[in-house]
Amino acid sequence: MPSQIPLPLESAPDFTRGNFIVSDANRDALAFIDSWPAWSVAAAAVYGPPASGKTHLAEIWAGRSGAQRVAAAALSGSAFVLLERGVPVIVEDVDSSVPNPARDSAIFDLMEAATAATPVLLTGRGEPGGWPTVLPDLASRFGALVGFSLWAPSDDLLRGLARKLLDDRQLAVPDSTIEKMLRCLERSPAAVYAFVAQADAKALAEGRPINSALVRELLAKMPDPDARDAGFQGPFTSGHEIVRDSPNGEGSK
Repeated sequence: MPSQIPLPLESAPDFTRGNFIVSDANRDALAFIDSWPAWSVAAAAVYGPPASGKTHLAEIWAGRSGAQRVAAAALSGSAFVLLERGVPVIVEDVDSSVPNPARDSAIFDLMEAATAATPVLLTGRGEPGGWPTVLPDLASRFGALVGFSLWAPSDDLLRGLARKLLDDRQLAVPDSTIEKMLRCLERSPAAVYAFVAQADAKALAEGRPINSALVRELLAKMPDPDARDAGFQGPFTSGHEIVRDSPNGEGSK
């Protein structure tokens, strides 16, 4: 029987505060978001790799502050004039967008007008001081931002993320299988997302439930971790990452 063609269906992510997985990798950033509205700065940044939680944190803060959300790339067009003044703003994926005078002038104006009561929160992958810009004044502003990194995911964070994603799909997988999965995968949230998405696609294509046997089959096809660490890019490493950290495709980002 031919394989069923997988349909691109998946449940909407739950970006509530209670659903956020807390670890040492994100504790400081979460504490800053939780401290709203007692912020003492008019602009701040949250940064880290794809699927590290930037979108989730931004969504938590948007829910509390009523902040508008805009992709940095959209500020090159009409998005800037459509923003309501005097309202907090989230500018997402700054260093994933191409710098140009229109985009950079819009970001600079937003930061210039921001106050502690109506601040700007920016997100990106790298440290703000390295975000590209064509405006020297904006580069100075980026360099002076209060920033919170989401680097170096801990074992507890990856374990909790894997368990959550599997539970969301009603997949009863024992802890031992999750531990094996984490040993085989690249140590990144994006790799965990990619693996679970691959399990979803395999189950749909083959018309079978997502269970531990399916997970073991996928793991059996993966390269030995020692080979991967030596430079092999397997099917669930960052070379094939699934990015879910923004509405524009980056990834929680």
